[in-house]
Amino acid sequence: MGTDPGPTASAASSFPLSATNPSSEATKKSSIGVQAANNAKSSRRPLPRQVSTVKAADVRARFREDVHGHHEHTIHSYANRGKSFKMVRHFKEQQIRHVASNWLKRLRKETADPTVAQNMSDPAQVFASKYSKCGDVLGWGAFGTVRVCYKIDEKNPRSKQVFAVKEHKQLEGESDDKYHKRVVSEVCISSSLHHQNILATLDLLQDDKGMECQIMEYFPGEDLHSVILHAGALEETEADCFFKQLIQGLVYMHEMGVAHRDLKPENVLLTTTGLVKIIDFGNAECFRTAWETEPRMSAGICGSLPYTAPEEFTLKEFDPRPLDVWACGIIYMAMRTGEHPWRAARPDEDVKYQQYVERRKTEAGYEPIECLRRRQCRNVVYSILEPTPIRRLTAHQVRSSEWVQQIPLCCADTADD
Repeated sequence: MGTDPGPTASAASSFPLSATNPSSEATKKSSIGVQAANNAKSSRRPLPRQVSTVKAADVRARFREDVHGHHEHTIHSYANRGKSFKMVRHFKEQQIRHVASNWLKRLRKETADPTVAQNMSDPAQVFASKYSKCGDVLGWGAFGTVRVCYKIDEKNPRSKQVFAVKEHKQLEGESDDKYHKRVVSEVCISSSLHHQNILATLDLLQDDKGMECQIMEYFPGEDLHSVILHAGALEETEADCFFKQLIQGLVYMHEMGVAHRDLKPENVLLTTTGLVKIIDFGNAECFRTAWETEPRMSAGICGSLPYTAPEEFTLKEFDPRPLDVWACGIIYMAMRTGEHPWRAARPDEDVKYQQYVERRKTEAGYEPIECLRRRQCRNVVYSILEPTPIRRLTAHQVRSSEWVQQIPLCCADTADD
């Protein structure tokens, strides 16, 4: 949520050691970027299971598992109960990144077509004719605002389809060309991805003010960051389910030649039934086109500091795929322990990370990971959080591991398989 302006990674929040008051949005915001810096004395052990009736009731309301091992989720919006759900929290200060040149050339070629140009002569009219005026705000940030909008069903005028619209803001001093390229980059990448665990982009139009509007599918629910803030450490079965869905989406993404480069709980939407949707492709990169066999290297640090892989701090160029895998490992540990394992993967600056690098090689291991119940789980997490990227598991290897293969998925995910 919290970000550091410019091309460097942002220092995201560290999760509190106890559940957050769901009615206190100020409490949530005050924790952003503060706990990460002041957490040196906090326990690194996974949070003990709370025995209070309030905590137990919250778990029962959020997650249920039957005697046969089947489970279901009920995700609430903790910030706005009874109002519109917050689908996207704050957008980050992002680097302006360009999508692969072939996509941009294709877009320019299409818009150069006289027929297409005629249809696009008044994009504001197109938006107004397709969708109603935007309503409740779902999320906001330096790069724009996400709102709810509705589309009247022509066959049934009394029926309305609900969409989420991201209104891309043109930054101060940003030229029209850079603004257009930045928006097109994000939309071209996200609209090319069609997977049940990735939020779909459906359209790109302008409103009556000339603002680029990205039309996306809408799902009520909450982001994973808010769920962890409220609940602390999640139950093993629910955390495993979310993790497996996240990996499924990541495997598909990498197969399509796209790296997200900003995976973190804030960018993982959970629908009310627990279906994972990866969102926000503002930092995403196309590392390989259909006719290329070798991935293009990435450079520079972006995303949030606790989820940044160690090679981003030490190498000038790197394969972007292992960065996403590393971030998934940190997300899993955040779900299981209720906090970040370290602030930054830099042994010269972060004592916790230095301890991890040293202790992962010992027989005793690194305590937070060693406290995970299943041996197969511990082995995979160690291999995901491998400091050397060439030895790190790929997303496909994670999905194919014995542990992940055995993770039972909730009905929300299996229903869409």
